[in-house]
Amino acid sequence: MHTHFNGVKTAALLGGMIGLLSLIGWFISQSTGSALWMWLFLGFGLITSFVSYWNSDKIALRQMGAYPVTPEQAPGMYRIVSELSQKAGQPMPRLYVSPQQQPNAFATGRNPHHAAVCCTEGILRLLSERELRGVLGHELMHVYNRDILTSSVSGAVAGVITSLGRMFMYSSMFSSRDRRDSGANPLGAILLAVAAPFAAMVIQFAVSRTREYDADEDGAKLTGDPLALASALRRLESGVAANPLPPMSGETVSHMMIANPFGSLRNLFSTHPPMDKRIERLEKMAGY
Repeated sequence: MHTHFNGVKTAALLGGMIGLLSLIGWFISQSTGSALWMWLFLGFGLITSFVSYWNSDKIALRQMGAYPVTPEQAPGMYRIVSELSQKAGQPMPRLYVSPQQQPNAFATGRNPHHAAVCCTEGILRLLSERELRGVLGHELMHVYNRDILTSSVSGAVAGVITSLGRMFMYSSMFSSRDRRDSGANPLGAILLAVAAPFAAMVIQFAVSRTREYDADEDGAKLTGDPLALASALRRLESGVAANPLPPMSGETVSHMMIANPFGSLRNLFSTHPPMDKRIERLEKMAGY
């Protein structure tokens, strides 16, 4: 099972996020003359990350309205996940189904022993059992590669940085007149307030994309059928485009899903790699 240097990627991502958060705190400390702000911002980011990580499964499942299912309620899903978990030599996660009609799936939880895999009702209707097996293999590898830790924490810290950046920008704009003789640089404050959230977003998205590629590859190796996942991704792309989630719903879970739930967003600011690139890589694995 490939590690894809996940430990290095995780350390780089979290280090960059915490560094950006500390930088905002340091700038405010310089502007106010008090080092307390830097430590408050760093502590706030760490606490937020911990809470998000510990409760990531509850938050994601609640947002999607997911409900737990038994082997009798979802026999195909249960059979596939049980078989693949045994093959990987890993614990079997809890299984949930979301009433969403959009075809999608995601994994969540703080570690392989406390994880959940959720499929929407839409994906269970759309895909064949072979294609569903490919999708569930992908999601299981997110769990076993411990991608959930990184995505949960990075999402939380990125949100904190964005919120604090906006707050800092507005406070700098309204208080700059009172700080002209304090050595503060209002323009620099505004630039930092804009640049820090942007940098956090780029770091988060770059690592999220590599982890999607890694889960595609490892999931295909687990199932032994790269073309099944390629076929599923092709059908999911058209299925999501026909039934995208509203822009303000699913934001907490969107980066965890196998397909971008908001439709055909294909640019630098999408957490998901382009579907055609993912399909191409899977077909190369199969020798096409």
